[in-house]
Amino acid sequence: MAGSDVRSKRLTATGSVGVGPARIRQIQVLTTTGTPRLTITDGNGGATVLDLDFLASDTHSVNIPSDGIRVSDIYISAFTACTAVTVFYN
Repeated sequence: MAGSDVRSKRLTATGSVGVGPARIRQIQVLTTTGTPRLTITDGNGGATVLDLDFLASDTHSVNIPSDGIRVSDIYISAFTACTAVTVFYN
């Protein structure tokens, strides 16, 4: 699956990206004031696969190395002081 087309989906709150099994390739996060944090798990209640803190009031781009992070479902479980997250996956 690592050689397939990259797609993206934007979320503005916690929840499933709704794309089924995928590899997370990149994320972009728009943060607000406070202490921005984004946590992604392998499905609702699954293992944490990505947990990041960001600087406030900025746009951040995080590239995932190699073939990305493989999950059964991309689930945004914590979305603190963030306006939106765009997940790039394949």
